[in-house]
Amino acid sequence: MATRYPIPAQETHAETLVVNSRFICAIGEARTTDDAHEFIKRVKARHSDASSHAYAYHIGYGASVTDSCNDGGEPGGTAGKPMLAVLQGSDLGDVVAVVSRWFGGTKLGTGGLVRAFSGALKAALEVLPRAERVERKTFLVELPYPLYERARLLVAAHHGAIAGEEFGACVLLTLVFPVDDIAPFSAALQELSAGSVEMLPVD
Repeated sequence: MATRYPIPAQETHAETLVVNSRFICAIGEARTTDDAHEFIKRVKARHSDASSHAYAYHIGYGASVTDSCNDGGEPGGTAGKPMLAVLQGSDLGDVVAVVSRWFGGTKLGTGGLVRAFSGALKAALEVLPRAERVERKTFLVELPYPLYERARLLVAAHHGAIAGEEFGACVLLTLVFPVDDIAPFSAALQELSAGSVEMLPVD
């Protein structure tokens, strides 16, 4: 799994019309398959009067992904698979999309449906704001009091966050770091403490 990758910043919608058929695409973030199915269920309930609901999701990023799609009542291979292909080419991770269709009275044919469902998703992707998922890990660090203030500065300088502090015979810090910043912080901490302070990972 990549340590950082683009994801949807918020749920976004786009509407398209194709030969009197109306399409609304809802796209959002899903970190798990359960999240994705909850999103799909919510969209179906919101547009309960639609003729069909096709969906696709692409969870994870890079080599570690879970993909799924469904035509939602449309002819096989005309909706879900084209949508999944668009998501796979979007450079997004942790993404789910549902295209709801209201039939306009004119059949679009196989090619027309493929273009319509993939086009609805592309329209939503064009207006979708993006954020970045950054993998983080948590550590415990026990410090002597003389190093406390300088250690706090080091944490901030390496994009870390102090999630907890306990003051006893020493100071016990709970630290959270982006994965890419762990090694540089560890090296700086070793230098500060002359190798006397360790970072203990929290499972």
